[in-house]
Amino acid sequence: MTAEELLRAAQAGVPPPGLPGPLRALVEDARGDWEAAHAAAQAGDDAASAWVHAYLHRKEGDLGNAGYWYNRAGRVKPAGTLEEEWLAIARALLGQPG
Repeated sequence: MTAEELLRAAQAGVPPPGLPGPLRALVEDARGDWEAAHAAAQAGDDAASAWVHAYLHRKEGDLGNAGYWYNRAGRVKPAGTLEEEWLAIARALLGQPG
């Protein structure tokens, strides 16, 4: 599955079952449920979860908190759009080239 296919499936309300937490968080975000996305990202204690967590706080406008989570993920805040970041994270987590 590609990042674009995941996004379309999430937006259509038919995400694939059994996704790991960080991808589940991205799916919930694409469905418009920030709280569920945040809960899924916050449940993980790994760099991928921290990256999604950072993205979610950036999306909500809490840049200080986002910065903390980007640091925990070993990432820097991207200069691109939120949509570009969503796809970049999904591609990385799905093992696709950037």
